[in-house]
Amino acid sequence: MARATSLDVAERAGVSRSAVSRVFTPGASVSKDTAAKVRRAAAALGYRPNVLARSLNTGQSRIIGLVVAYLENQFYPEAVERLSKALQSRGYHVLVFMASNDSESTQGVIDELLDYQVDGIIAASVGLGNDLTRRCTDAGIPVMLFNRRQDDPHFSSVTSDNVGGGRQLAEFLIAGEHHRIGHIAGWAGASTQVDREAGFVGALHAAGMALAVRGAGEFNFARTQVAARVMFDVDAPPDAVFVANDHMAFAVMDVLRFELGIEVPGDVSVVGFDDVQLSGWPTYDLTTVRQRANAMVAQTVDLLLARIEAPQTLITHACIDAPLIIRGSARLPKGPKT
Repeated sequence: MARATSLDVAERAGVSRSAVSRVFTPGASVSKDTAAKVRRAAAALGYRPNVLARSLNTGQSRIIGLVVAYLENQFYPEAVERLSKALQSRGYHVLVFMASNDSESTQGVIDELLDYQVDGIIAASVGLGNDLTRRCTDAGIPVMLFNRRQDDPHFSSVTSDNVGGGRQLAEFLIAGEHHRIGHIAGWAGASTQVDREAGFVGALHAAGMALAVRGAGEFNFARTQVAARVMFDVDAPPDAVFVANDHMAFAVMDVLRFELGIEVPGDVSVVGFDDVQLSGWPTYDLTTVRQRANAMVAQTVDLLLARIEAPQTLITHACIDAPLIIRGSARLPKGPKT
């Protein structure tokens, strides 16, 4: 059977061909009665609009490229799902590409995205160099950074208040009368790591304290396990540790409890950052800072689509508040004496 065309649908529904086009164009104005007639006719004929052909006519693919460095951290699968659903609800399709944080890998992904003629790019946990910045700008493709920031006048970004979150964690541990406080850091090239540590260390210094010990897990589970073994298999280990994200905090807690026989929080308090779903499970019951994924996603989508629709829209760097979530992995501050 020959494939049905929009003209076939228009004739069967008794409307114009342009009316059929409006029914299948997201955001186009069309009456409910016309839309119902067109969709009934389309269903009867087995008609589906040719999205690729329409993109050639309009100059818009209605495709957003989503670039993610890794999905091992539970925060990112959730964020990718929410970003995809939010964009789809606004009439956009999402292409997800994996990249690492080296320039060669990211270069190849951006090449593919430009080939697909995407309308916009969201880079989640990925930084972009100056050359990629220029190429995207020259192509007229707006770029949003999600959960990352860069000092670049061409990119808008959405992050949590990482500095404030780090500060809250330090103040909480200080109030719990911890005296040897350690930190297991993530990847040094990530703004999230830099800002969280800056807020944490700044609060320690304000209280006349300093980090007792520092390790690095690079946002990697296995490397974090190694860092935890080194940090705690000593005569005078920390009595508290801030781990740069929840994913790494789980690795630390597993090593402490199941390899080294150290009780959490009896012997050492452990705190993280993100508040992924697993953090609230009784297995970990992790005190952490919550990244408000819904608010971050909504802001990201609004800012990106605003740039697509009006390229002159100002670059914006949004910072979403990040509350402290107190659970059972850290010693609680003592209440006032009565």
